[in-house]
Amino acid sequence: MLKRYLLAPGPTPVPPEALQAMAMPIIHHRAPDFVPVLDSAKKGLQWLYQTKNDVLMLCSTGTGGMVGAVNNFLSPGDDVLVVNGGKFGERWTNICQAYGMKVEEIAVEWGYAVKPEQVEAALKKNPAIKAVFVQANETSTGVYHDVKTLAGIVKKTDALFVVDGISALVAHDIKTDEWGIDVMIGGSQKGVMLPPGLAFVSVNDKAWKAADTAKTPKFYFNFKKERESLAKNQTNFTSAVTLIIGLNTCLTMLQEEGLENVFARHAKLARATRAAASALGLNLFPKENPSNALTAIEAPAGVDGQLIYKNLREKYGITGAGGQAQLKGKIFRIAHLGYAGVFDVITAVAGMEMVLKELGHPVKLGAGLAAAEEVLMK
Repeated sequence: MLKRYLLAPGPTPVPPEALQAMAMPIIHHRAPDFVPVLDSAKKGLQWLYQTKNDVLMLCSTGTGGMVGAVNNFLSPGDDVLVVNGGKFGERWTNICQAYGMKVEEIAVEWGYAVKPEQVEAALKKNPAIKAVFVQANETSTGVYHDVKTLAGIVKKTDALFVVDGISALVAHDIKTDEWGIDVMIGGSQKGVMLPPGLAFVSVNDKAWKAADTAKTPKFYFNFKKERESLAKNQTNFTSAVTLIIGLNTCLTMLQEEGLENVFARHAKLARATRAAASALGLNLFPKENPSNALTAIEAPAGVDGQLIYKNLREKYGITGAGGQAQLKGKIFRIAHLGYAGVFDVITAVAGMEMVLKELGHPVKLGAGLAAAEEVLMK
């Protein structure tokens, strides 16, 4: 028997408490007994997002939230600015182009964070830009963008600041209201500790005002109708009832831990994983601003990163992630996101040591573990 360990950047492990809650008999999404369930989830998401604004719940993956963040606030032909520093930055460009927006890209070398002055310069050069799109965490590279500073820059203009926080939410302290993030997207299968199937989108007054004049066609992802339904503790279409029941359990668990402790836990797990990689003579792929959600590690010279990922999964039952696009075979990624603790990192590091040694890379068994344990015990 091969025991399985899920250490991918999504989907992430689901706590037994949530699995148990979701195993209860289903209730009807329009019945009175669902009203308090959704009301509780609504308030819990506002707590997590650190916002007083509406946080919509969509029955979709996070990409559905990204689509809605484009077609609800913009019109075809609008100028938009996209920060593209990885596969998910590319996704913003693809979505905007699909809806007829005129996209200006800031191309960021993979492994680096966007420089705030680049965004500031682009906005000054083209005052017609209606929205700025960025990832908080670029999952494909393990880089965290400085959304706090970017929000301060965009807030001085009429443009909307739209953040994909799908993999950053929970792992990083993102203050939606305080920083002035107009639209922020989350997803259930990351730090929120649920299976895939829910997208969360916070929307502030500046964005709702833009929605009044947006002419892009929309039907399923119609945020105004979702807002009207949310006020009645409903969703516009059929609710993902089981997931929302599980969401309440997961939000309760996070609330019991406390936001500051949640962020500190993710930061410590990330530091320990980075320390282990360094002790094994490996380089981190991010050249700056490494994410607390996952660690992207360069494969050593002469070793195929995809083989590291494959052997971890097939031989030791540890599912991480490989590299995407031009990084395929060059990096491998280990997540420490959501329902993750000390021994998830220990397991990942031990597996990493054994696989590297088996693939011929000179490692001293236990060196990475010792480095990780030094961090985890502090």
